Amino acid sequence: MSTSTPNSRGRTATSRRTQTTRRKPATARKTRSAARKPTTSYSTSTQPATRARQVQQLAERVVLVPVGASLIARDDIVSTVRGLSTRYRTRAGVERELKRFERRGTTARNRFERQVRRTRTRFERELRQRRTRVERTVKQNRRRFEREVRSVRRDLEKQSGTLGTRVEKLVSGAQGRLGAVS
Repeated sequence: MSTSTPNSRGRTATSRRTQTTRRKPATARKTRSAARKPTTSYSTSTQPATRARQVQQLAERVVLVPVGASLIARDDIVSTVRGLSTRYRTRAGVERELKRFERRGTTARNRFERQVRRTRTRFERELRQRRTRVERTVKQNRRRFEREVRSVRRDLEKQSGTLGTRVEKLVSGAQGRLGAVS
């Protein structure tokens, strides 16, 4: 930015720079303005100064609080009655409100039915998944058990076959010895 270009107020950058250097520090302005203000101390206490004033204030409160509460309650009742009387003043108004209630009830019923359907569907899906998981586990266990039984049967057949051949050898060996002795 050059020093000869004007800014938005028509001043040059150099004149702006000289004006900012002429200003007094902010702290000096604050102390000067603070010296002009009168120093008055304000009481921040909400308590009255005298005991008699305290008693008077308490007595006023005892009377004014119930009066104010009853006036507010009366205003609320009046506004409620006015609202009801304007709403239900004519037959058309009553019918309009009944239709509004009916729509609200229909909406609530439909929302409840949708929720029941969602819950039932979720429950049935989880039940099917559990049933499928149990059936798959039972099927796997049955196959594993049948495989083990077949393996044990084959092992027993092999062992019984080898045992049978040993017994036959022993019997023929014993018959041969008996035949040789006789």
